[in-house]
Amino acid sequence: MGLFSIFGSTSSNSEETKRASEIRTGAVAPSRAERQRCWAARDAYFACLDKAGIVDALKEDGAAAAAKACGQESAEFDKDCAAQWVTYFKKWRVQDIQKKARLRELEAQGANRMDVQTDFAPRRS
Repeated sequence: MGLFSIFGSTSSNSEETKRASEIRTGAVAPSRAERQRCWAARDAYFACLDKAGIVDALKEDGAAAAAKACGQESAEFDKDCAAQWVTYFKKWRVQDIQKKARLRELEAQGANRMDVQTDFAPRRS
C-alpha cells in the first residue's frame, strides 16, 4: 500500500483518471473545458503532422511516421479526446487536405472560387 493511498490523497486523481477513461470510451459526454482541451490537443497534433509532412496518420506507414515524429502530441490527443473523436478528426483531416488540393486544381483550371469554411478555425469578421 502506497503512502498516498493511506492518506487518501489519490482519490481526486483516481476520480480524474476515471472521468478521463469514461470520456475516452464515450461513456460520458465531455464538458466544455474537456472539449476545449481535446481541440487544443488535436490542433497541436495536426500542427506536428503538418510540420512532419504526414497527411494520413491512420495508414500503416503514416501511423508509424506519426508515432516517431509526433509521439508526445499523439499521446496527448489520445488522452484528451474520446477515441471516436480521434478517429473522426484523423479521417476529417485527410478528407480536408484532399478537398483543398482538389479546389486548388479546379482554380488552376479556371473554376470560380466560392467562400466556404473548410476548417475548425473561427471565422474572422
